[in-house]
Amino acid sequence: MIILLLGATGLVGRHVLEQALADDRITRLVAPTRRALRQHPKLLNPTASRLEELTHITAITSVDAVICAIGTRISNAGSQTHFRQVEYALPIEFAKAAHEGGAHALALVSAPGASVSAPFFFSRTKGELERDIQHIGFDSVTIIRPGMISGDREEFRLAERIVLPIASFLKPLLPRGLWINPATNIAHVLIAAVMDRRPGLTMLSSRDLVEV
Repeated sequence: MIILLLGATGLVGRHVLEQALADDRITRLVAPTRRALRQHPKLLNPTASRLEELTHITAITSVDAVICAIGTRISNAGSQTHFRQVEYALPIEFAKAAHEGGAHALALVSAPGASVSAPFFFSRTKGELERDIQHIGFDSVTIIRPGMISGDREEFRLAERIVLPIASFLKPLLPRGLWINPATNIAHVLIAAVMDRRPGLTMLSSRDLVEV
């Protein structure tokens, strides 16, 4: 199988990258990024400062499945316009190009509370992405809504540094849906989803990701 990975430099994406390159079932991993990744015999890493320039190259349009782990914050994006470009426009453009080239399965990392009617811009954008990516035509679509994600981020997030240890300590008292989701687990589920290609739509929440 040949997989297109979006968001390979992020927390979840880095784990997908590592697991996919070690998986003998995956013969090629196509991971477009803005900065070059470490070379690997199975990795094809097209780079461009503007990722939308890569959506229609041959490597993108000849994959079997798509894993989208793109994620940012409005503060990092700089504006709502740029946030929407990263979180909505890029995944839709890449997914359409891959589907037109023959891809049949897609797995997407979304967020709790994603809804087209959400009052918050972040959740509304995620909801619009969920809605529209289902209409592209993939035979198998898996949408994952993780809760708190643990793992080594490249950027410092004060809130996570405070909340994650508390949530870990209180785990025996918390309902399963509020447990921390390790990035390694999410990556495992994403890969399994596109490999299994369950027909139709599969929605997974935080409680489905705590143990795999």
